[in-house]
Amino acid sequence: MSRLPSRLPLAAALVLSFAGAALAQDYPAKPVRMIGPSSPGGGIDTNGRILAAAFTQSMGQQFVLENRPGAGGRIGTELVSKAAPDGYTLLFSAAAAMTIHPNTYKNLPYDPVRDFAPISLVALSEYILAVHPSLPVKSVKDLIALAKARPGQIVYGSSGTFGLPHLGGELLEQAAGVDMLHVAYKGGGPAARAILGGEVAFMFGTGPTVVPLAKAGRLRLIAIASNKRSPALPELPTVAETVPGVEVSAWYGLLAPAGTPQQIITRLHAETVKAIADPKVAAAIRNAGGEPVTSTPAEFAAHIKSEIARWGKAVKAANLPIQ
Repeated sequence: MSRLPSRLPLAAALVLSFAGAALAQDYPAKPVRMIGPSSPGGGIDTNGRILAAAFTQSMGQQFVLENRPGAGGRIGTELVSKAAPDGYTLLFSAAAAMTIHPNTYKNLPYDPVRDFAPISLVALSEYILAVHPSLPVKSVKDLIALAKARPGQIVYGSSGTFGLPHLGGELLEQAAGVDMLHVAYKGGGPAARAILGGEVAFMFGTGPTVVPLAKAGRLRLIAIASNKRSPALPELPTVAETVPGVEVSAWYGLLAPAGTPQQIITRLHAETVKAIADPKVAAAIRNAGGEPVTSTPAEFAAHIKSEIARWGKAVKAANLPIQ
């Protein structure tokens, strides 16, 4: 009798282990919502639907990308942070809501580290430094020299305050030791129209936005803001080749509410890896302007933490107002 209590924790652990394994084996037993905290048509929506379709085919249940836009992604992200951790409400998110907002909002209604269980990165989308053809620069070195010669006069546009293109400009200013003027527009489209109209000198834009304009001779591409040259644009040097540390890339990834059973996280991670390995899925992501990738849950969690720290330094150094 005296030995019985010592066996109870082991027995309980075995029961939970078998229950978890059964849960993962039966998952999903009903349709799954993937919340995309953005409007239809953007990178979150497009890449999320690609992954949802792959999951639907491979797992035999409907995975539905549900758009929940508003407040720069905070509404949809908060919804998932408070959802039941049962694997039936997932978050397909991007960099801003998870790594920039923690540094720019005093009262964020969720904690990107505490409230979520990362599953995997799915796609990366690099930003390209594009200039108006009339600007007398053909390289990052030329742009920096011009900015130093005209302090406070070189204007760059972005898709909005605190967005990645804006913070990319702030990083460039800080790393190069130059003073430039930022103008925020309401989206990437208006920002592109501004540079085409000569209102701003340059911008960090996504490939689908700036590459067609460059091919038409309406913009000049001088560098890509990634950590390595792009296979799609091998002639473009990276910004970091001239100014180390200036890297700006949008990422898209899949997360679950914190507390979701590990067996479900493991299953979803395996399905993500399988989906991205499918040439048709990879091609769809590339056609949408991204580069298909995967990561382990631990790698994704570490990436989120490091990006929060990196953008926090940029926001603080730029003395940007916290909202």
